[in-house]
Formats: sequence, C-alpha cells, structure tokens
Amino acid sequence: MRNMNLRESHYIIKKGTILRARNLTDLEKVFEIALEGGESLDHEPGQFVQVSLFGVGEAPISVCSSPTKRESFEICVRAVGKFTRALHKLEAGDELGIRGPFGKGFPVTILEGNDIIMIAGGLGIVPLRSLINYVIDNRRDFGRVNILLGFRTPSSMLFGEEVESWQERIDVEFSCTVDSVGEEQWRGNIGLITSLIPGVNLNPSHTFAAVVGPPIMYKYVLIELLRKKIPERQILVSLERRMKCGLGKCGHCQLEQYYCCKDGPVFRYDQIKGLKGAI
Repeated sequence: MRNMNLRESHYIIKKGTILRARNLTDLEKVFEIALEGGESLDHEPGQFVQVSLFGVGEAPISVCSSPTKRESFEICVRAVGKFTRALHKLEAGDELGIRGPFGKGFPVTILEGNDIIMIAGGLGIVPLRSLINYVIDNRRDFGRVNILLGFRTPSSMLFGEEVESWQERIDVEFSCTVDSVGEEQWRGNIGLITSLIPGVNLNPSHTFAAVVGPPIMYKYVLIELLRKKIPERQILVSLERRMKCGLGKCGHCQLEQYYCCKDGPVFRYDQIKGLKGAI
C-alpha cells in the first residue's frame, strides 16, 4: 500500500479511546484521548481536530493540551448543541473518531527566544492552554512570559487548579481578573481583561502576543497591545469562526481570501487587519 500524503490523511478517521473524562463546570467537560496503536497526534498549539460520533455527526474542537504530552491529548467541550451534548455523555473507555490535526497553530519555533504575553478571555483559555503549557514545559527556550486571564465570574474560571499553579511559578508573570463577583469570594482584580495590560512591563520589539477569546474582546485588547508598541506582525490571534469541514471546502469560515480552518485559526494581526468579519 502506498503511503498517504498529508492531504489524503486528513480524510481518514482515526479511532480514539477516552482515557479520562472530567467535568470542569456544568457546561464544560475535558476528555483525555489516546489514538489507536499509540499514535501521537503531533499537533501544534492552537490547532484543532474533527471529532466524530458515529450516527451523530462531526464537529471541530480545539486541542487544549500541549504537544509535549505525546501519549494522549485533551479536548474541552462545552455542551451547547445536539453533538456536544451527545459527546458529554461519553466516559472513560468509550470510543470516538478523530481527524486531523488541522489548521495553523501558534508558530512556536518563531516564538522561541522571544518574550511572550498570552491573553485569554473566558473559553479562550481552552485553545491557549495548549500554548501556555508548551511554553512552561520548554521554559528555557523563551524569554519573559506573561499570562493574563479574564473570566466573567470566579465560578466560571476553567482549569482552576492549573491556573493556581501558573500563578505560583516564579518564572511566569501572572494576572487574572473577573468582570464581576456578586456574592462570591474573590481577592483578585475586578474589571475587564484590558485593565491588566497597561501594567505589564515589556520590550515591544522582542515580544509576541497570543490572544484568544470572545469576538468582542479582540478589538479592545488589540488597542492596548498596539499602545504598548508591539508590532502588528507580532500579535497572534486565533479566529475560530464558523468552522465546519476543516479542509477549506465548505466555505463556512471564509474571511475574504482566507479560510480560518486552513489558513488559520491562528493569524498574525497584520494578515487579517481590515478584513470584514475578522475582528
């Protein structure tokens, strides 16, 4: 049998087995998955996979674990529709289909040797977690590291124990904020994630920014980063917009000349600046 090239392999569904499933909240659940035969996913931080449930359907879902974890990988799923609610019913030992990885992730080889500021709002922590843990696992390869996180409320924080471990590291500068507290206990910053950026001390010529979050967040975060004089080509944003097929065939995620699933989801800001519907 001839060897398949990369394009052909993207059509092949691989069998995955759930090793562990755990609930983060009532809506979010994390699955640790191993591919059949011990195959490594070999993804880049920021890439996604097509997850399929036989008889139910298929959907693109971000990989939230670092590629340094080669024996398995993790996805975090929010139950918002028929497919994701069906996925939430699965537990350890259940099987599903995996295609990919797809898209362009964060260019870690370009980031090496530079300072990094990683900014996630809400569910944006899911794909950015892959890059955060990659950087931490290879900490000596990077300069100064800043992690800025924003959540709606303290109870909506995802990966709480991991977030605490990032905060405790002496080789990482960490800040977290919530939009509101209500009756919950919270000793940290209260306000939008943009309120954290002015206080960050950085060297703009040697700093790359990685930004993932809800669409409304990007405009205002970009304003603050540009005020810090970070070059547009050094600002990386993940645009997971209406992706469906993963192959640039269906057109659901098209942004003028780009397809988010194929040319992204990670773009340099100077690539997509001014594109209608991008920011």
